[in-house]
Amino acid sequence: MKLLRAETAGFCMGVDLALKKLAALIVPPGRSQKNGQGAALLTFGPIIHNPQVLAEYAAKGVRVVNDPTDIPAGATVVIRAHGIPEPVRRQIAARGARIVDATCPKVKKAQTLISAQANLGHELLLFGEADHPEVKGLLSYATAGARVFGSLKELESLDLAEGPTYFLAAQTTQDEMEFLRIRDFLKDRFGPGLTVLSTICNATMNRQQEAMDLAATVDFMVVVGGRESGNTRRLAQVARTAGTPCVHVETAEELSPDMVAGKRIIGLTAGASTPKKIIDSVQQVLEAF
Repeated sequence: MKLLRAETAGFCMGVDLALKKLAALIVPPGRSQKNGQGAALLTFGPIIHNPQVLAEYAAKGVRVVNDPTDIPAGATVVIRAHGIPEPVRRQIAARGARIVDATCPKVKKAQTLISAQANLGHELLLFGEADHPEVKGLLSYATAGARVFGSLKELESLDLAEGPTYFLAAQTTQDEMEFLRIRDFLKDRFGPGLTVLSTICNATMNRQQEAMDLAATVDFMVVVGGRESGNTRRLAQVARTAGTPCVHVETAEELSPDMVAGKRIIGLTAGASTPKKIIDSVQQVLEAF
C-alpha cells in the first residue's frame, strides 16, 4: 500500500494566528501575572472547530462562552477565528471585558467588503451554511438585507424580487466550483453588472484543488478533522464528488484495517483546523496497516 499526503493538510494561516494569540495570553504555572494576564480567559465560541485542540486549551484553564451575559467583568475574551456578529462584540465590550480579536484576516476582509456594499444599499446573496458562526457574523454586516443559501439548487428556489440591487459573496471556506456556477446563474439573471465579492480564501481553494487531484489518483481518501469543521467536511465532499471512496475521521482511533483492505494507494488530507500531530498519528496508523 502506498500513501500520498496532501502538502496543504493542516493549519491554515488564520487558525495558526488565532491559536498563537490565545496561547500568548495563558500564564504559565509559576509565572507572575502582568498586563491583565491571569484574569479569566475566555473564548467567545470555540476558537477553532477541532475538539482535541479545544480540550487541550480547556485543560489550561481556557473557558468557552456563547452568551455575553456569562462574561465576568475584567475577563479577557478572545474572539474566535470565525468572527462574531458586530452587535455581540458591542455586548461583550459592555461587560467590561478586554477583547482580543483573533478573527481570521480573510473573514475580517469579507466582513469589510460586505459592509461597504451594504452601505450602498445593496442586498447580500450569501453562499454559506446558515447556522455556521462565520455566516452569522457576516450577516451582521449586511445591514441592507441578506439571503443565505447552501447550493445553486437552493438559490434557484428563492423568490428574488427584481427591485433590489444584489451582490454575491461566500463563506470563506465554501466550494469554489459551486460558487462559480452560482455566479454564472446570477449574472444570467441580473446581468453582468452584478457585484461579485471574492471571499473564498486561497487556502480553502488550494486545499480543495489538491484534494480533487489526490482523489483522481488514489483508491481511497482519508480526511482528518473535526466534524464541526465546515472546510473539513467539504474536503470529504470534494473527494466523493470525484467518485473516490472517502472516510472522514477526527483521530487515528477511528481507523480500522477493514477500511483500507485491498487498497493500493491511499490519499490523506486534513482540514485547516487539524493539528499536525493528529495528521501524523493518522499517517502512522495507516502505514502500520
